[in-house]
Amino acid sequence: MCFFLPLFLVVVLDQASKYWILQCFSLYETREIIPGLFNLTFLTNNGAAFSILAGQPALWRQLFFISATLVALVIIGIAQRSYSRDSRWYSIGLGLIAGGAIGNLIDRIRFAYVVDFLDLHLKGHHWPAFNIADAAISGGVVIFMITSILVERRKKQQHSTPI
Repeated sequence: MCFFLPLFLVVVLDQASKYWILQCFSLYETREIIPGLFNLTFLTNNGAAFSILAGQPALWRQLFFISATLVALVIIGIAQRSYSRDSRWYSIGLGLIAGGAIGNLIDRIRFAYVVDFLDLHLKGHHWPAFNIADAAISGGVVIFMITSILVERRKKQQHSTPI
């Protein structure tokens, strides 16, 4: 449950938000939400994070991203079975990562690109646009890393406690 609920919620929220963007925005259209900090901007990304590989041939790029995502999902499934015994937070983090991967995979299969629209900027510094799936992947990685640190610390304390 701790794995599948975040996964399901991310996929639903990601796809619903992208559907709304596709219905209500024109490509490259920007709407200011918080002046000087946050916009909604409809962009497409046919590469990976920060448009990596965006210039590669379309067929090769699609096969690579779809294959890499499927391999990653298998690895996440294996990790879920291994790590979930140590903490439910591992399951939550991995569920967020898997949900984000699936959300972006759906875009790649449907459109051959990923829909991005969350646009952060501050004092001339601009973060590349992203989406809910990307945010879930990043958040899931952070949760997984923090959980790893805390679980390892707890294991060390248990092993070093005198009998």
